[in-house]
Amino acid sequence: MICKSALVIALALFPCAILCQTEGGTLPAETPLALSIDDHLPMRTGQSVSAHLRYPIYANDKLLLPKDTVVTGSVVELRSDRSRRIRATMGGDFTPFKIPVVHFTSFVLPDGTTIPFTSDNATDGAPIFRAVPSPPAKGGFLRQQLNGLLTVVRSDVAIFTAPEKGDRFVQFIYTQIPYHPQRIDKGTAWTVELSHSVEIPAEPAPPVVAADPPKKHHFWEEPVPPANPANTDTGSWIVQANLDEPLSSETSKEGETIKATVAEPIFNPDHTIAIPQGSTLIGSVTRAKPARKFGRTGVLTFNFRQLQIPHEETRIVETKLTGADSPRDIALNSEGQAKSKPQDKITLPILLALMASQPLDQGDHDHGLSSGGGGNMLGKNAVGGAAGLGLVGTIISLTGISSNAAAGIGYYGAARAFYYRWIAKGQKIDFAKNTRIVVETTPRNSAPMKSDPQI
Repeated sequence: MICKSALVIALALFPCAILCQTEGGTLPAETPLALSIDDHLPMRTGQSVSAHLRYPIYANDKLLLPKDTVVTGSVVELRSDRSRRIRATMGGDFTPFKIPVVHFTSFVLPDGTTIPFTSDNATDGAPIFRAVPSPPAKGGFLRQQLNGLLTVVRSDVAIFTAPEKGDRFVQFIYTQIPYHPQRIDKGTAWTVELSHSVEIPAEPAPPVVAADPPKKHHFWEEPVPPANPANTDTGSWIVQANLDEPLSSETSKEGETIKATVAEPIFNPDHTIAIPQGSTLIGSVTRAKPARKFGRTGVLTFNFRQLQIPHEETRIVETKLTGADSPRDIALNSEGQAKSKPQDKITLPILLALMASQPLDQGDHDHGLSSGGGGNMLGKNAVGGAAGLGLVGTIISLTGISSNAAAGIGYYGAARAFYYRWIAKGQKIDFAKNTRIVVETTPRNSAPMKSDPQI
């Protein structure tokens, strides 16, 4: 029985393996490369960087570089992160935060062959996640508020239950120290463009690897983004594309024309080409609202209504945004509208306020009526100072300042947390140039294009 199951899995994965083999060809200039790293790296000039391709790379409808191909480079510059430094300094952290500038220089193929290339420098790297639309909202206002609260609770619980919680604890301790080491975090991603064309040799298909069995999902965990459904002949195609220009809730205007380039060819069941790689989706911004004060986040909605295929007439299509690469705190609703996820605006300010109140709760022992009163007073002062300025506040509070002064430091921290969550401008919605998006669209109604059966 086990042998039969293994045979079925192998046969199911065999067509995928055939499609993953590469024939070799030329990667044209300006081809975008979406890259990310799998390990934490020191923040220093000259640090070597080994990243991998987040998506396969096609040219002329042929697979040239499979997903996870290794790309190497190094950190060539560290730029000052001024906005982060100012905000950190206000919280007692005087670390001179930097932004790494990375220059990628070569592909490393599975057989060890190194293919050099030239590209622009990679800046503004950040962890990237796939945002997918949430299910259509059910129920009334109270149900929607409950769903938002559940999202907040899941985010809070994930701090203590998600993988690498030990590392997160260490990083939290670091943030309490006024000067601490900085690193390039695991999962940081960049997108760069080739400056010149590159010749890629043919490569055999990678070995077939069975997928891991699904893990049990708990209600307090974030929903796992579904895998992109396969293209079918039932009336819709799942199209992977890259935005040609950046989009932002702050600068984009309603009615603004936008374009996205199809990154991977779409095949019919008989392996003829339905939508060639390099085709263009044409659409517009349907709603753009900038972030505003009092925590009101930006809103951005866009869709595509035309499909432009090289050497053919432009086709009218119906599309729906079903995925987009973005920071973790960006979400899509059931209509494909991008906005910020609900944020926890209550827990941290209340916790800091409770810590700040400790120096004021001295009791009789703290007035000399007990031999242990002085130590208890200093301990509560330290708690209050930590709430405002971390380790710096703790040290100041242990120098013998009054309870009122220690509480004042703590309430300063609570007020700062309240300001950033309730009064400051909310989060803007940004999609950089070459952001990978996924749209569901109807297939074009025309004669299929013949493709090389070896692809």
